[in-house]
Parts: sequence; C-alpha cells; structure tokens
Amino acid sequence: MKILFQQIIIGISIGSVYALIASGYALVYSLLDFSNWAHGEVCMLGAYCCFMATRIEKLPFAVSVVIGVGGAALISLLNERLAYRNIRRHGSPNMFLMIAAMGLSTTYQNLANVIWGSKFKQLPKLFKTTSLNLGGVFIGTSDLLCLSIAIVVLVILLLIINKTRFGLHVRAVACNGRTASLLGVKIDRVIAMVFLLAGALAGLAGVMYGMKYNVYPTMGNVGIKAFIASVIGGLGSVPGAIIGAMLLGLIETVVSGYISSGLRDLISFSLLIAILLIRPSGLFGVDVQEKA
Repeated sequence: MKILFQQIIIGISIGSVYALIASGYALVYSLLDFSNWAHGEVCMLGAYCCFMATRIEKLPFAVSVVIGVGGAALISLLNERLAYRNIRRHGSPNMFLMIAAMGLSTTYQNLANVIWGSKFKQLPKLFKTTSLNLGGVFIGTSDLLCLSIAIVVLVILLLIINKTRFGLHVRAVACNGRTASLLGVKIDRVIAMVFLLAGALAGLAGVMYGMKYNVYPTMGNVGIKAFIASVIGGLGSVPGAIIGAMLLGLIETVVSGYISSGLRDLISFSLLIAILLIRPSGLFGVDVQEKA
C-alpha cells in the first residue's frame, strides 16, 4: 500500500508538469483551432535559458527561474508575431499554422543541438536530501516541489480564465472571434497574450522538468505527452487538459512501477488512439462553443 501511495504521488507530480504544458496547448487550440507543435520546444528553450543564467551568468536560482519563464514566454510571443500572425491574416487554412509549428519545432531542436550540444545539462539541486520519509513512504523532494508549484500556478490560471476581464475576452474569442471583434475585443492582442501566457507555463514546466531530470535538446518531446493529455481531457479545455495530464501521469507511473517502464510510452499512445476512436472530443466532452 505504501508503494502504491508513493507511485501515486510521483505520478501526480509528473502529471502536474504535463498539465502546465497541456494548458498552453489547450489555450492556443481554443482560439486558433490548431495544435502548436512548437510548444514543447518552447519548454526546452525555457529550461536552457534558466541553465544559462545559472551556470554561465552565476545568477541566483530564483532569478534564473524567472529568466527561464520569461525567456520562454518571449519566444512563444515571437512565434505568434513572426510566424503565425501573417498566416492568419492571409486567411490560410489552419493546416498551414500546423506546418509552420512543425518547422519551428525542428529548427529549435537543431539550434539547441548546435549551441549547447547533445550532452545533458543539470540544473542546481535545491535540497540536499533527495527524499522525505513520510510514515515509511519515501517521496522525492523534487516531486513535492514540482507538485506544489504546479498546483498553485494552475489554480491561478483557472482563476484568470474564469474570473478576470482577460479571461472573459479569451472565452469570447474562443466561442466566436468575429462576434467578439464586433463587440470591441482586440483579437490580435488577446491571441498574443495567450501565447505569452502559454509560453510562460511551458517555461516553468521546462525548468521543473530540468530540475527533476536533465536539460537536453530533445526534451521538448515531453510536449507530445502533454498533447496526449490535452486530447484525453478534450482539446481546447484547460480544466480537461489538467485532469487529462494528471491521469496520464498516474497511468505512466503505475505502468512503470508495476509492469515495465518499456511499456510506458506504448500505453500512453494506445490510450490516445483509444480516446480518438471511442470519444474524439475527449473524456469530458468539450463542446466546440465552450472551448476555453
């Protein structure tokens, strides 16, 4: 029973990292109806920004985290301003947005490999002890830290979406962009702010993932897991993305702990296929008019 509880905590911790990235996927999809495949690489670049600030500039880790989050947010905003916005203004199909995102993803991966090399980089460890003994259950300090930070950030995100004027504008654009524009909502500004917010969430996830594991050029592939989580919960739904991410993290951890770590990815992608076949709208059945 203790081992199961330990696996659950680890699974929720991993799921919380997925949830930060998946929330960004959901926000962008709710507005533009396309999957931003470069989002995982924004997560990776945020981790590298934090690493550079910590190891090269010798800045305090708290300042480095802010730089990592801010750097990822800025990169995400530039993606929207320099790549996606022109495609949207020309009235091109959403498929063009996805192709552009794939190009950015490949470019960023190769650029990171050229600049930093393929070797793994390590972010500083904040705690001397690697695990805490809670009544015979050993929980990693990094797991508890990631889980605590992610829960606070995700709660704030949901409050922003549901309780603020900006959140109201996001939901309005998600429901009907043309009508929202006629009512005075500045569509381009809302989309830019959503990309900025999504990038910040991805940057935080990248730093947390780098603290828990390592930083490397292909770590953006974790975005694929976040995309699976978003599909499970319902594309375009932030709450659905969060719940789907937690569920995916739990499934992966239990499979790794009780069956085989080699089957973890197989189970994840099998679950994705099953969801697409049985319930394409996701477990929580998001209506296309209520995506945010």
